[in-house]
Amino acid sequence: MMYTALSRRIAIHYCPRCGWLTRAAWMAQEIGKTFEADLAEIALVPSAAGVFDVWLGDERLFCRQEAGDFPTPKGIKQQIRDRLEPGRNLGHSDYDQ
Repeated sequence: MMYTALSRRIAIHYCPRCGWLTRAAWMAQEIGKTFEADLAEIALVPSAAGVFDVWLGDERLFCRQEAGDFPTPKGIKQQIRDRLEPGRNLGHSDYDQ
């Protein structure tokens, strides 16, 4: 898939009733630190009950309800990198700790 400027949008859908705004903002900050120059936008999107999903354009990268837990910044960063710039080195995010 070719990623255009519009599809270089990260959207983090979160449940405000569950109190997940802080977690969504932290994830956005982590993504932004790594991909600041590569993304058109990082959006926090209030959503339905129990939702915590991460989207790149129209592709869902992560669904908390399917995974049964929250994503890690490392895993999300690797997925974004794999789609936007597969050969890019993410430093410590590429290594197990």
